[in-house]
Amino acid sequence: MKLFTPALLAAMALLSLLSTTSMADTSVAPGYEEEAARASALLHKAVDLYKEEGNTAFAKFSRQGEFTDGDLYVYVMDREGHMLAAGGPSAALIGRDISPLLDDELKQHLATALQQPDSEQIHSDEYRWKNWRDGKVERKRVYYQLYDDKSFAVGYFVNRSSPAAAEQLLDDAAQAVQTDAKGTIERVNRLDPEFNRDDLYVFVADLDSQTMVAHGYNRRLIGIHFPDMKNQDGIRVGQKLIDAAEAGENSVTYEWPNPVTGKTEEKETLIRKVGDYLVAVGYYQEIEPAAE
Repeated sequence: MKLFTPALLAAMALLSLLSTTSMADTSVAPGYEEEAARASALLHKAVDLYKEEGNTAFAKFSRQGEFTDGDLYVYVMDREGHMLAAGGPSAALIGRDISPLLDDELKQHLATALQQPDSEQIHSDEYRWKNWRDGKVERKRVYYQLYDDKSFAVGYFVNRSSPAAAEQLLDDAAQAVQTDAKGTIERVNRLDPEFNRDDLYVFVADLDSQTMVAHGYNRRLIGIHFPDMKNQDGIRVGQKLIDAAEAGENSVTYEWPNPVTGKTEEKETLIRKVGDYLVAVGYYQEIEPAAE
């Protein structure tokens, strides 16, 4: 008998849900199929209730319960940017024009969303927003629908980057090291955003001196004897990375703290030798609970 993983079941549910509604420019962050399915279901539920009850539905959206699902909540704005309803921390903004509170980039995201015509289409967007649970500014994926000159929206935070994003950062970092190793190492160590993207960051080891010369997250690791770098389980991660590079391999998997979630998670680190340097970028995956 074939068993389905929770992620696969969530993806199947999401496909079924979205097939009933016309979709436009929507996407699901890799590994977040379950969150996307929950967000889309909550959005559909909210729009359906508004169609039945009109503005009286706003009170239900704005209190904890039926229209909140863990970290997910419904929020509604009119085309002028006034918050009409919100079930999460944005409830404090109800009745206010939120535009003056946003930076230029977020204002552009909001303007683009509110210019969409009323329809049955579900749109999506991604921007950076403060996660009220941990106080950090993180990526947020939002699904929204325009109906009756109002935007109905539900979003979830994306605190793990994709393998493709890690590969792109490794490409950029390796090219930069090839062009200007000293300058790139300095930029990584001063946390230049070019080499520090959400939970992705670059680190570099000098293979001749066996020293960590750059780290885009934990400056305390700079200067350590790289082969002795260990994780919380005592595994010599640095030596594993060197061995993999010398064997011509391009990645190593181990457990390491995620700078965004603050949790120890499975990390697959992509590696590349550039001259005498080992350049690395890793992406995180939540550790699956052991089967009973």
